[in-house]
Amino acid sequence: MRCITVLGPSQSGKTELVRALAALEDGHPRSEAAGHLNLTRFAFMGEDWCALDVAGGPEFARMGGAALLAADAAVLCVAPDPDEAVLAAPWLRAVEAANLPCFLFINRMDTPKGRVRDIVAALQTYSGHPIVLRQIPIREGGEIVGAVDLISERAWRYREGQSSQLVEMPKSEAEREHEARAELLEQMSDYDDALLEELIEDREPATGALFEIARRETQDRAVVPAFLGSASHRNGIHRLMKALRHEVPDVSALKARLGADKALAVGFHAQIRKHLGKCVILRALDGGVAAGKQLGGDGLGGLAGLGGKAGLDHLEPGEVGVSVKSDQLDSGRIFTAAAAEPVPDWARGCPPPLARIVTPAHERDEVRLSAALSRLAEADPMLRLAQDPLSGHALLNLQGVMHERQTLATLAEDFGIEVATEVPDPQYLETISSGAEEHYRHRKQSGGAGQFADVAITVRPAGRGEGFQFEEVVKGGAVPRNYIPAVEEGAREALDKGPLGFPVTDLAVTLTDGKHHSVDSSDFAFRTAGRMALREALTKAGPVLLQPIERVAIHVPSVYSGAMVSMISSLKGQVLGFDGDPDFRGWDIFRALLPASAEEDLVMALGSATQGTAWHETEFDHYEEIYGKEAERISREHATAAA
Repeated sequence: MRCITVLGPSQSGKTELVRALAALEDGHPRSEAAGHLNLTRFAFMGEDWCALDVAGGPEFARMGGAALLAADAAVLCVAPDPDEAVLAAPWLRAVEAANLPCFLFINRMDTPKGRVRDIVAALQTYSGHPIVLRQIPIREGGEIVGAVDLISERAWRYREGQSSQLVEMPKSEAEREHEARAELLEQMSDYDDALLEELIEDREPATGALFEIARRETQDRAVVPAFLGSASHRNGIHRLMKALRHEVPDVSALKARLGADKALAVGFHAQIRKHLGKCVILRALDGGVAAGKQLGGDGLGGLAGLGGKAGLDHLEPGEVGVSVKSDQLDSGRIFTAAAAEPVPDWARGCPPPLARIVTPAHERDEVRLSAALSRLAEADPMLRLAQDPLSGHALLNLQGVMHERQTLATLAEDFGIEVATEVPDPQYLETISSGAEEHYRHRKQSGGAGQFADVAITVRPAGRGEGFQFEEVVKGGAVPRNYIPAVEEGAREALDKGPLGFPVTDLAVTLTDGKHHSVDSSDFAFRTAGRMALREALTKAGPVLLQPIERVAIHVPSVYSGAMVSMISSLKGQVLGFDGDPDFRGWDIFRALLPASAEEDLVMALGSATQGTAWHETEFDHYEEIYGKEAERISREHATAAA
């Protein structure tokens, strides 16, 4: 079995293409729906194939690495419109990162919105390898009615819902075909010295030799061949499938690409199924994948085929199957018999930008929700599970809104748990803007032993990021040495919540004086005095609200870089600049500083400004002050939420 990953932007016709390929000769293709991935097994000319159809939403481009992990080649399906080429940029980037042979299919050529050359040129902006046009369209009366194969120089006329018909080359296309073929051969000769020599000597290359050169150059990723057609009308589908059959490598190339000589299988997707638990979709890299045998250090419980075919004994090399009763297996792993190795970085996806606090709709589900989220995180490497430091509730980091919907639907359908979600608050802090002094006496007499502690402190602002500092300059034993740690402990307790309602940082406290009682003083009394003294001092020291500032790196197609300046400014951020991405053609890395409170807005604004093509990653940079009405609003909302 050979395996192709079919991907591309939304509305490009990927699913139509998979159905058309599967329907060429196989009347009974088997399909398996798995979240954002659909798998279809079919036959062509006596050979088994599996097509992995990745959902086309922008966020799924960031998740496509898992599907590319198991593929022998990618088929990128795009619209026939130069203006929409940028929508394919994330998918070209993903294929580039995976170092995978790629075929380009320009779909819906029955309604093109630009010349084929212009479409290819626009796509070339984002491809690190030359896109070579392997066909040109045949036009009659302004409509595309067929295509000419530039290697064989054979003309094919489209037929509705059927394979194309071989026809004589139209005289009107002869000159254009000659020019396009010469350009193709010149591009191919850049990677083949023998072909270059033939062209220099003006000798006609043999057709069979050209097909072999095309196969080798595609498998070596020297070029990206481009084909034309319309999946919904079955136009050009047979020619594409013939090219795939001839040029897609077998599973041994995948094994070499992953550097996994001893690997038996790769686990590239998982899902939680009701009554079955976690099921991992595997692609066998060797013949040793069998029910009951060792895989990843444990026995493989059982195997099922695609489309519900149960009871498989084993998987042949290259075959795709589903593990059942094997909860110890994880997706995103390369399995030997004894171990589960991590996959390459490119297959892990982008850092999930969307954060959501998740709480059960019914209190009775709290324990079940925790277990369910852990299971989901095991099955979905694109989802990150943590704990919100402020609320203590579960925190999910997701790839986008569609990913969120899928995750919540799984919780409801497979676990029977309804949940509520909310955007987490930034971790605001507060500090002081001036120094202050405070004297506090703690005295209590209420039967039994009394309590007495007297402290005098000064506070002053510390440098940003220096945290809490404590020192003492007490003279003459006014506060005995054994009680000074209790004063510091009490002061630290006062940092939990300052006058504005947030944790306090970046200040220095000095214990300057005090008094004690030989009977009534204790650690508890001095801890209480230290806490209360600092609380009083903070109100006098000009409390200031601090907001976290994130350092943001936005990976954006270069055509949208100019729009980033106004977008960051509208989010009250600071532009740091941008550079061309050294690893991916047509991309920039745009850097900025942004308030953490704006990150949710950044996700939405970035999607709108770049048609979903850009993504970002953040790291904490520093805290900075907020004054005036904004600080008042944040404190007021925080107090209301805490009430």
